[in-house]
Amino acid sequence: MMPESYITDILSRLAADKRVRRELPDGGRLYLDRRLPFICVYRRTSGTKNESAEQLIATQSAFLIMPAGNPGLREAGRLLRSLATSQIEHFEGFLIIEIWLSPPEEYKAPVHEESGESLVPSPMFRVHTDTRRRPTQVVQTLVRTLSKIRVLRQTARIEWVSGKGVCPPCCRPLLSAKEIRSIGCHVIGLEVRPVFQDPSDGEVFPGVVRALRRALGRVFNQTFHSFARLETNIQPRHYHTLGRRSFVKAVWEADRRLAEISSSFDLLLQATPTNAEAQWLEFRKVGFEAAPKFQYRPLAVDATELKSKLFQIPLDRIEDATLAHLFLQKQDELDRKITMLTDVGTKKFLPGSIQVYGSVKTKLVELASDIIRRASIRSSRKPAGRKLRVEDFSRLAYEEIHRYKAVDPTFHPSIEIRDDMYSGILVSQGTLLIGNKASFTLDRAEAILQHEIGTHLLTYHNGNCQPFRQLSLGLAGYDVLQEGLAVLAEYIVDGMSHSRLRTLAARMLAVKTLLDGASFVDTYRVLTRQMGFGKRIAYTITMRVHRAGGLTKDAVYLQGLVEIFDYLGNGGEIEPLLVGKIATDHIPLVEELRLRQILSPPTLHPNYLNYPHYTEKIDRIRRGMNILDLLKG
Repeated sequence: MMPESYITDILSRLAADKRVRRELPDGGRLYLDRRLPFICVYRRTSGTKNESAEQLIATQSAFLIMPAGNPGLREAGRLLRSLATSQIEHFEGFLIIEIWLSPPEEYKAPVHEESGESLVPSPMFRVHTDTRRRPTQVVQTLVRTLSKIRVLRQTARIEWVSGKGVCPPCCRPLLSAKEIRSIGCHVIGLEVRPVFQDPSDGEVFPGVVRALRRALGRVFNQTFHSFARLETNIQPRHYHTLGRRSFVKAVWEADRRLAEISSSFDLLLQATPTNAEAQWLEFRKVGFEAAPKFQYRPLAVDATELKSKLFQIPLDRIEDATLAHLFLQKQDELDRKITMLTDVGTKKFLPGSIQVYGSVKTKLVELASDIIRRASIRSSRKPAGRKLRVEDFSRLAYEEIHRYKAVDPTFHPSIEIRDDMYSGILVSQGTLLIGNKASFTLDRAEAILQHEIGTHLLTYHNGNCQPFRQLSLGLAGYDVLQEGLAVLAEYIVDGMSHSRLRTLAARMLAVKTLLDGASFVDTYRVLTRQMGFGKRIAYTITMRVHRAGGLTKDAVYLQGLVEIFDYLGNGGEIEPLLVGKIATDHIPLVEELRLRQILSPPTLHPNYLNYPHYTEKIDRIRRGMNILDLLKG
């Protein structure tokens, strides 16, 4: 028996707009993220939980899982009536969507007429309404959004059933017609074909559950948004604003553990030769005819132990579909990167690199070839500007960092001059690493500062200011957009010379030769004999691409610049890209989390946004400027 004080406590918490999370006395569960004019309901029809079915609504910001058995159902029904009455007093409207599964006989696998093979059942939904009280436009929104769902590469079938009762078979309606009229709420039923189960034995397919859960989450939020605007006294500006704003402990624990594993190693540093300079001297000594013999740092982590920790993280306990999707992506990428750690210097490294950083697309190869042809060797070989020693460049870097610290004192990256890097520069989490023999020119210094500090260190810091550490260390596949943004920064500060653009194009084409089976010497010859690069820069490009057994990451610079141009050309803004280290696919997800008030605006903005010609250059891109137009400047 559910005491009246139990319901009173729930209603008082809602009145204060506080989260409610309750296990019901007779079983079942109630979750209310805050006061909202809607709820999803699922009724257990037996003593056994159908966790897959319950997961379909457990992503929502308001849901009720009702216990099995008449006494429990009656008490949960009393709770639901009290909730509906209370919320209508506040919002002037309340929508209940009850979800249930189609009976087993309706989702038997179809058979191909000619071959006799069993086919995968297509997703199907039935929308049930009572014709006497039907929020027509809201139902139309539900039907329209359901029709966009694709599961198992099949488009969903939709049926609209009205006037036959809004409840599962063999069940009584949640609320009688008299109660619905008395309370003034709306009730819609949604019957779901359980394509996430094997029709023959009921085996569950977790990947399909996740896909359907995420798709239905969008459908419910859009339907609730339509209802709120049409039937209540609130006007939410976007359907994402109705999503969850608070999370259970499992979310923060998963984020922490993923971050610990991600920050325990640096794949790029691990894949960078420690003897690159010595091997350049050897390569030159043998007339550029024998591949260098690179050495790499000993692995300081136990890969087997890392993988064990990685897959002990209970991501299945994360109810929020968006975060579960992002965390699962990161878990998969970390799995592949840890494998790459153990494959450094072997033939197995390249297949792992393709999985993590991708291959090369034909259009990008064609673009890179056009750049090499159009950017004259003479224009790319202008006399080098004044040389800067490592100490001089480090001083400039410290000055740039202090400009940001004046805005946000918590911005405190470190600079480390490394003996084991010799030359080159890279960012590892919150540290700028510089080879002790790296050389810089004054005319390239500003571009490098905006690339490394104004992009990589800044997005690391901004990500650290967000509630999820994944945004500082990088969501899965972040490299393309991150490097594209960094190269865009170079263009803004007049650092995109013909020489720099040719180098980015050459990296793309060098990766193409690698994937085509070229040896180190073969790639080097292509760069020197066919593209006209000098011996030293050709060696550096070849080393970057062939290191560790073959690294395709160097193709992402040009690819990222193309993605940034496309993004800006379609009206995109820079600010959402600064929230942390994200991929292009994550931009709408980041916007969703910002609308849900989970993520905040970026703490720092790059200094290149204040560059004199910033607006003019961005406007050029928005008006249709392409990558080849950079050669006209």
